[in-house]
Amino acid sequence: MPNGVRLQTWFLGIIAFGIILFLLVQAQFILISLVIAIILFSLTSDAINSIARLGIGRLRVPMVLASVVALVLVTAGLLTLTAVVLAQANTVVLTVLEYAEPAQRAVADLFAWMGADVEAAVLQTMQEVQFGNYLRAAAGQASSLVQATVLIILFVGFLFAERIWFSTKLTSLLGDEGQAAQAKMIIGSIMHRVNRYLLVKTLVSAATGFLTYLVIKAFGVELAVALGILTFVLNYIPNIGSIVATVAAALVGYIQTGDQVVGLGLLAALTVIQFTIGQVIDPLLLGRALRLSSFGIIISLAFWAAVWGIPGMFLAVPIMVAVMIVCSHVVGLRPIAVLLSRQGLPDTDTGFRRTGSE
Repeated sequence: MPNGVRLQTWFLGIIAFGIILFLLVQAQFILISLVIAIILFSLTSDAINSIARLGIGRLRVPMVLASVVALVLVTAGLLTLTAVVLAQANTVVLTVLEYAEPAQRAVADLFAWMGADVEAAVLQTMQEVQFGNYLRAAAGQASSLVQATVLIILFVGFLFAERIWFSTKLTSLLGDEGQAAQAKMIIGSIMHRVNRYLLVKTLVSAATGFLTYLVIKAFGVELAVALGILTFVLNYIPNIGSIVATVAAALVGYIQTGDQVVGLGLLAALTVIQFTIGQVIDPLLLGRALRLSSFGIIISLAFWAAVWGIPGMFLAVPIMVAVMIVCSHVVGLRPIAVLLSRQGLPDTDTGFRRTGSE
């Protein structure tokens, strides 16, 4: 390929990437809701098939009825989760307003060993933080959460409606049954991997959040429920989430009691819980197929956090899994899949299938 053509190709590629990035940022609310809806649809697809197989003798539950039941369950679960999050968010906001000044002094006291000047400087810096602005932003996010929940429910409902004709549409779109089968195999692999990751993460995060609640309750610290839920949610963010949850819980314990022993005790106990579950149980349940590159996870977290903010950090790993699987089935993109996997062995559960273009 001539250098001029190659340069033009790279230039057009950069322009296309910039346009895509612009669209990702501008339409982030709709796109985030759509991605979450697709994930929920993927998680409930097997449940729909199970419901449809229920019956007596030759009588079977119609697919339409099974889809309606699944949609009702998803709607009830999302609305319940939204209500719980909003209730705990209100509790956290009121507590922050109550403990804002004591928290500033407690943080400044941690630097007392460095001298009175350093302590005073830290206190002044903390007092300059405008908690009101952050609380208003949190309130705005809470209202957006309700809108996102409604939009996700609508997306999931339409995905259920389109589910029946998906195979037919895919075959007509690609124009070849072999390519359609290849595409369905890739989509099935993505769904299987992402579903397994999310199910394991949910169980692990629930166990971590419950143990965190018990430990905080044992230390006699308030906000045990809120901190348990916060731990549950933040554990979906790899590496960073568990650190933030542990430090936040220890800091809350220290601020409320004013006792450094309580803060250090919480920090030690929660660190043991996070390390045991995150480094032993979590990898054991996920298995080899979902061992992603740690550096790749950090890059993915940074990129999607810059594009979609906090929701992007929660979706970074599922998106990374999907990208790795797609790249592992395309010859020209396989090096990317190797880089994204921890041991350079992507798609180990289905094997690498060469595309027709090879």
